[in-house]
Amino acid sequence: MELVIYLLILLSTGAFVGFASGLLGIGGGFIMVPVQFFLLTVMGADPDTALRVSFATSLTVILPTALSGALGHWRRGAVMVVPAILLGLAGLMGGVFGAGISSNTPAAILSFIFGLLALFSALWMLGSRYPEIKEKPSNSKESYLFWGFLGGFSSGLLGIGGGVVMVPILNLLLRFPIHKAIGTSTAFIVFASIGGILTYIFTGMNATGLPSYSLGYVNLLQFAALAGTSIPMARIGVKAAHRLPDKELKYIFAALLIYIALKMMGVFEWLNLPL
Repeated sequence: MELVIYLLILLSTGAFVGFASGLLGIGGGFIMVPVQFFLLTVMGADPDTALRVSFATSLTVILPTALSGALGHWRRGAVMVVPAILLGLAGLMGGVFGAGISSNTPAAILSFIFGLLALFSALWMLGSRYPEIKEKPSNSKESYLFWGFLGGFSSGLLGIGGGVVMVPILNLLLRFPIHKAIGTSTAFIVFASIGGILTYIFTGMNATGLPSYSLGYVNLLQFAALAGTSIPMARIGVKAAHRLPDKELKYIFAALLIYIALKMMGVFEWLNLPL
């Protein structure tokens, strides 16, 4: 694969996930992971190594993208600071555990789990109706710690930000107004991704077969290309979140997630479909 095409795919992917991150409060890992995995395997990388590099690099891109989005939401009063800190600290620990398990699990199992969660998230996005909530949420510290750890664990395990999991939890279970759920979720992602990133760097230090310009399992070339477009697009997405209905993008994103889910689970291969 030519370097120009390789970089153009990464730059385009970063732009899309950055906008989606700011608009919908999600990290974009469900898009970045399979794109990187496809590129690395086409270039001859071992699937186990390729998937871990994809997870680690995805989280590394998600960190500054989510930070950019969280600052934008915070300026608009959409981040509940104390819940975000509690969720985030628990998420950081969950990210460490999730990434540690992922670093020692075969790619076939991780890919199937990734596909299942992507499919669940797509169906949730299509079928859910976020209720209008005006009262201030009142939840225990223990509930924030529990859900934060769970979201962080999924983040570290599968290289996703955790927003697809956290936004419905905050809105439907913890009764956050939807804009505050999105803003607080974006802040949570900042914390949750850090634990996974550090763990992937540490566990990948002695790994073999890594692509060039890698720090542990984090590939710095892919990070630069993805982050270069995702960070500015996250700011545009934040502005759009407070001005435009997100229904159309939600449908497009959900359809793309369904395709990715079936691809990562190997369904097309089982059916002998060239997709």
